[in-house]
Amino acid sequence: MITDPEGTVLALFACFCRIGACMMVLPGFSSARLPMIVRLLASVAISMAILPVLWDIIYPRVSGTQTAYIQLVFTEFVIGTMYGLIARFYVLGLQFAGSVLSMAIGFSAPGAGDILEDAAENQLTNLISFGGLMLLFAMDFHHMVFRALIDSYTAMPLGGIPDSQKMLITLTDTLVTTFKLMLRLASPFIIFGLMFNFAVGLINKLAPQIPVFFISTPYLLMGGLFLVYLSIAALVRQFAEFFPSVFIGS
Repeated sequence: MITDPEGTVLALFACFCRIGACMMVLPGFSSARLPMIVRLLASVAISMAILPVLWDIIYPRVSGTQTAYIQLVFTEFVIGTMYGLIARFYVLGLQFAGSVLSMAIGFSAPGAGDILEDAAENQLTNLISFGGLMLLFAMDFHHMVFRALIDSYTAMPLGGIPDSQKMLITLTDTLVTTFKLMLRLASPFIIFGLMFNFAVGLINKLAPQIPVFFISTPYLLMGGLFLVYLSIAALVRQFAEFFPSVFIGS
């Protein structure tokens, strides 16, 4: 029996602010293809499942503190958004690697509808980003995020004022680490594109009358797609395997 209905509702909503803010930007859950009502109900369900675990931490902070409840909601929203952005930046890094990869191998097809979002995106980038996200879900990355959210109540207690400088440093470090990792994953294609175009440039110097760059484009694309065929499995596997180190390290 609930002896304090008002305190229970306030505790549930405080938990929902951190969980819901994280799911609002979390890869996969924040997809434009997922209806808003589904995201809302999933956030409420997860909040109700987590609340009994955190009851002794959340309830004493919200009972009898209605005057500062607006500040508490705002800080919880900021903390949850930060945890979700760490994972989102990492997935956006794979889209960046896919764009670099497509440009390096000369795959310049018109953008089509993105599988995850409403923006237009290259088909090859769509394939790589969707494959990487699907592998993350297969490896239960969302369980890791929710576990980190539960542990965050110890690192960032409920009702406290989060350190904005540390949060910005965390997001900046995530961007730096993600950029270096994605550049390393796309490096074989960058090297292939540079070497191919350098060789074509030398051939063009020897035979300037022939439009070598127009003739060489199909060979660049064919070689690049063959390289993608050989390495795409290793690319998305390494992307998924490095997620724990990036997320926990941040």
